[in-house]
Amino acid sequence: MAKPRSSFRCSACGHSVAKWVGRCPDCGEWGTVDEIAGIAPGPRGGGVGGVAPTSPARPITEIDANSSLAIATGIGELDRVLGRGVVPGSVILLAGEPGVGKSTLLLEAVKHWARGGRKALYLTGEESAGQVRMRAERTDAVHENVYLAAESDLATILGHIDAVDPTLVIMDSVQTVVATGTDGVTGGVTQIRAVTTALVSMAKNRGVAVILVGHVTKDGAVAGPRSLEHLVDVVLSFEGDRHSSLRMVRGIKNRFGASDEVGCFEQRDDGIHEVPDPSGIFLHQRDDDVSGSTAMVTMDGKRALVGEVQALANTSTMAMPRRAVSGVDSARVAMVIAVLQSRLGLKLHDQEIYVSTVGGMRVTEPAADLALALAIASTFRNRPIPYNTVAIGEVGLAGEVRRVSAVSRRVAEAKRLGFAHAIIPAGTDEKLPTGIRITRVDDLAQAVAAESREVVDAPF
Repeated sequence: MAKPRSSFRCSACGHSVAKWVGRCPDCGEWGTVDEIAGIAPGPRGGGVGGVAPTSPARPITEIDANSSLAIATGIGELDRVLGRGVVPGSVILLAGEPGVGKSTLLLEAVKHWARGGRKALYLTGEESAGQVRMRAERTDAVHENVYLAAESDLATILGHIDAVDPTLVIMDSVQTVVATGTDGVTGGVTQIRAVTTALVSMAKNRGVAVILVGHVTKDGAVAGPRSLEHLVDVVLSFEGDRHSSLRMVRGIKNRFGASDEVGCFEQRDDGIHEVPDPSGIFLHQRDDDVSGSTAMVTMDGKRALVGEVQALANTSTMAMPRRAVSGVDSARVAMVIAVLQSRLGLKLHDQEIYVSTVGGMRVTEPAADLALALAIASTFRNRPIPYNTVAIGEVGLAGEVRRVSAVSRRVAEAKRLGFAHAIIPAGTDEKLPTGIRITRVDDLAQAVAAESREVVDAPF
C-alpha cells in the first residue's frame, strides 16, 4: 500500500505548496499555511467505498420547515439585518473594532431573549463574570434565564452548554477560545478554525443558535482565516466612530435573508438603543435657507437615508488653495469641482473649499454628486438653497446628471420627512410618489437654475 503524502495549503487564498513556508507565496499572508494530511490511494481500479449513513435521506416533503423559523430577538434593527430574527441552529459572526459596543448589543439581545422565556448562555473569554454582571446591571440585562460563565477552554464550554441546555449561546470572543489537542497559538489560524468547526457542529446537531464575537484587523476585515466566514451562516459588521454615538450593524453574508441590510443604533450611558429613523441625525434642524447646504438621499443597502452636505468657499491668496473634506470621498469632491469650473464657468481655482456632512454621515455612492455640486455652487454664488429641496443624481465629467438606482424609494423617504421639492435626473423612468414637486434635469446648468427657483415644474 502506498504511503500517504501530505501537502500544505494557505487558509487565506487556498494556494497549495509542496512544503511548509511561513509566508504564502501567492497572497503574502503570514502564518496561514497549514499541513493537510494526505490519503493513501485505494486498490487499483477502485474508488472510495460507501458507508451506511446514520440517518437516511428523506423526501423533502417530509422535512419540517417550522424547525428553522426565525425567532425575533426583540431588537427591531438587529432583526432587520438578520432577516426577521435568529434561526435555531444557525451560527452568527459579529465583528467590530474594540470598544464599538459589540458586547453591549449582545447583552441587550440576551435580555430580550431571556424575557421571552428562553434560556441564554453568555460565555466570556476576555472578561470576568463579575465585569459582565456589572455591565448587565447598567443595561438592565439581569435575568434568571441568563446564564454566565467565564471560560476559554473549548471542552469546558461544550460542557457548560450540555449542563445549561440553552437555546442561544454567546461566545465573546472566538479568538480567546483554546481547543486542547490542536496545534497553534490562541487566536491563531488553526485554533480559530478548530473552535469554529466544533461550535458549528454543536449548533447544527442540537439546534442551538450561536453568536460569535470576532475581532477585526487594522484594515477593518474579520480577523482569522478566510474560511471562518465560510463556516458560519451570517456575518455582521458592527461599525461606529469614536467621536459619534451612532452605530451601524451591516450584513455582509446572510443565508437566511438579504445581505445588504443595515441597522442603526445609538450608544448611550445606559446601553445601546435602536434608531428606527436615523435620517433625523443626519439633518441640520433649521427653518430658513442657508447658502452652501443641500439635502441628499443615499442608499445604505436597501435603506434610504436622508442627509445633508455643507460646503464653504473662501477666496485664498495661496498658490494651491486648501481643500478639506469630511464624510465624503475627496476624489469625488475634486471631480465635482473640476466639472463646475469647466462646464459652468465657476472660477473656483482661487477658492479654499471645505465640504462636510452633518452628523458624521459617511457617503460613498455617486448619487450624492448632485447635492455636492449644488452646495459648492450655492456657497460660491452666495445663493441659498431652499431647505425643503433635496437633490439626487450622479454628475458626469461632461456635466450631465446621470440616473441612479432606487430613485422612487429615495423620493418617498424625502417626502416622508417633509421635503416639498426633489431635483432628479431627467432619465429616471421609475414611478415616483405624488405630493412632492419633481424637477427633472439633464445637466448641472439646469440643476443650478432649478435650485435658484428659475425652473419651476408642476407636481409630478
